[in-house]
Amino acid sequence: MNPRSFSRRDFLKTAGLAAAARLPGERILAMGGEPEENLLSVNPKPLFDLSPYLYMQFMEPLGVTDASVDAAWEFIKDDWREDVVEITRVLGPTLMRWGGCFISYYRWKEGVGPQNKRKPMYNLLWGGIYNNQVGTHEFVDLCRRVGADPLIVVNFESDGRPHWAVSPKGGDIRSGNAEEAREWVAYCNDPANALRIAHGRKKPYNVKLWQIGNETSYGNDFDCETAAVKTVQFAKAMRKADPDIKLIAWGEGDWAGRMCEVAGEEIQYIAFHHGFGPGGDDSPLRGIEYRKDPDRTWEYLMRAKAMQENKIRDMRERVKKYGMPLAMTECHFFLPGRNRNEVLSTWAAGVAYATVLNVHERNGDVLKVATLADFCGTRWQNNAIIIPVPSGQPFMMPVAMAMSLYRRHTGEKAVAVTGAPDGLDAVASRTGDKVFLHVVNTQRTRSAKARFKVGGMKIESGRAFWFALDPEFEVFEHHPEHTFPQERDLQPGEAWVFPPASVTAVELNVVPA
Repeated sequence: MNPRSFSRRDFLKTAGLAAAARLPGERILAMGGEPEENLLSVNPKPLFDLSPYLYMQFMEPLGVTDASVDAAWEFIKDDWREDVVEITRVLGPTLMRWGGCFISYYRWKEGVGPQNKRKPMYNLLWGGIYNNQVGTHEFVDLCRRVGADPLIVVNFESDGRPHWAVSPKGGDIRSGNAEEAREWVAYCNDPANALRIAHGRKKPYNVKLWQIGNETSYGNDFDCETAAVKTVQFAKAMRKADPDIKLIAWGEGDWAGRMCEVAGEEIQYIAFHHGFGPGGDDSPLRGIEYRKDPDRTWEYLMRAKAMQENKIRDMRERVKKYGMPLAMTECHFFLPGRNRNEVLSTWAAGVAYATVLNVHERNGDVLKVATLADFCGTRWQNNAIIIPVPSGQPFMMPVAMAMSLYRRHTGEKAVAVTGAPDGLDAVASRTGDKVFLHVVNTQRTRSAKARFKVGGMKIESGRAFWFALDPEFEVFEHHPEHTFPQERDLQPGEAWVFPPASVTAVELNVVPA
């Protein structure tokens, strides 16, 4: 290892631990003097239901590009790696999606039954050969082990792309039709499905959420009208197998309105994706430029929030008159380096991701499914979990740390934050007599002090859970002291200090005043 690289990482680790050791609640002096004391106030009146599916992960076999599924699988034991299962439980996804571009040339029947009899396939987009060791049963099994609901994307006639409909090697047909989708639903959900029972799976999987089409509008092969008509065909066929399933249809951008008009009676959600990457050619978020000027890097990362707000605002307007909920089934930073940009391993990126999670919560009246990361892999920095190869313990990236924190400390109903000190980005929710706050200190070097106020309620007790690493700290291996947040009780009336660049979840137990 390069000594210079080693000493830098050693310094960053030390700096990160030092930052994490600060105790919120202490009178921390920040640059420019003591933080201004102010109220972080909440109106506890419920506004709308928050979907538990705002913390989704999605999995697709990424071949030679990023050995996601293969790296998570123990081929000797024919089972998921237990360390991957354990770290995924810590991450705590509420929903996991099987799909992506891979699904446009995936034939589900090749991935069921005895593993030694499954047919290998060419991974037409991501490269290499996928041997189908993980298929429907294995995916659903992982979901059950980690406490997540499954979401499956069906092969939507290869999303109209002829280069995926037929394999260039051997002429193998890779396109799936509505009948094939219906059979997949029946295989999963029909208690009497003969094929599943023959495979030794007597109990149905009860997969209730399905997506029709993946990034269909990104090509020029299906126009919106064709895709909408075919969506209706698929939806009706799939509901013959199970009338109780919920369906997500692809409808990003200009497709949203027309998809709602044509297929609205058959679907429950409109899907879209978003990859955001602040800045142009002069952006520090490329290569190792981010290491040269921390202030500038921080400023660019903080732009992610506005980019996400703009995207969701646009989609809200497109579906508004139809009353159709939104499902953002893929989303993450998309930076030069094809998802390999190491700035995403910095805690600064974790703080930026947390502000985006707050955007999702504010839009929770219409946004019902959302993610901010690919699930796992060996290489891409936009993964939630990195799996070192050929050995090493899997670890959560900063985005996963933020998602895990929020997911474990959130309420069922959104409520309004009516005031907050400068520099704090905050959202709130409620379940019964417990109020939850998600608070991001968007100031890189300044702390912020606040007392909590819940309108018309008395705060009897509380607890805070937080991450406060140095923004330049880079997560590159497993460290439990980074994976798990610090936590401490809150006393009624106590002024809380949010450290610089911190992400905090606060739980307040309240009673009527």
